[in-house]
Amino acid sequence: MTIWIDRPRWQAHGRLWSHLISDSSLAELHDFAARLGIPSRGFEGDHYDVPQEWYAAAVAAGAQVASSSELIAKLLASGLRLRKQRGEKGVARALGVTFPDGSRADVDLVLSQRHPPDSATFAAVVYVSDANGRWVLVYSRRRDEWSAPGGWREAGESPVHTAIRETWEETGVRLDPDGIEPVGYERFHPLPGTAWPVMGSFLAVFRTRLDEATPPLKADAGEPAKWVEVQELRSLAEGRWWWPLAERIAERDA
Repeated sequence: MTIWIDRPRWQAHGRLWSHLISDSSLAELHDFAARLGIPSRGFEGDHYDVPQEWYAAAVAAGAQVASSSELIAKLLASGLRLRKQRGEKGVARALGVTFPDGSRADVDLVLSQRHPPDSATFAAVVYVSDANGRWVLVYSRRRDEWSAPGGWREAGESPVHTAIRETWEETGVRLDPDGIEPVGYERFHPLPGTAWPVMGSFLAVFRTRLDEATPPLKADAGEPAKWVEVQELRSLAEGRWWWPLAERIAERDA
């Protein structure tokens, strides 16, 4: 396992930047970055952006120097490459996630104001907050977890309307389609030997804010919904494979 860095030559925010990667382990990469003092916000899903003034310290700490093209080749060979478009931010890669039906996939978590490809989007989820900054969560018996309202698309509906329908069915809250904005997506890479249960590889992630405070929620003893403060949102969701993206969405309102 080796940490690699390219020379600072990428211009942004009035300075030059390098990219820091591992050729085999994100855990190794995070540990190296933490020891060097690189803030977690510098992580881009498969690498850290490192300002030019930290380049020498990274090399002194053991990072090996390679060209930018060599770094990309190493990420591709390792399977850690997270593809994204300009303006998007890779948040994390969740590796080897096992789902309730037994299927398995690596999942890219990406912040983006773009809608994912419609023909490849099989589901949608929406993070809903109220006028006081509380968040609505729904309990899923199938997954045994609390999460934002969402589910699979039905025939003929857009991902936005999936989010609206699922929120109504799960919470009794009606959403205004004009107030729903795309904030990211989850991209699934089924692992070899997995029978992937749907056509498509994207789950669209939306965000909306309500003008009222804690509107009443539908009563459902089996799969209840509730309003929570951000601290409870964290306590219920932290550690879930999708939490890094949810955390970034919640941080925007902090």
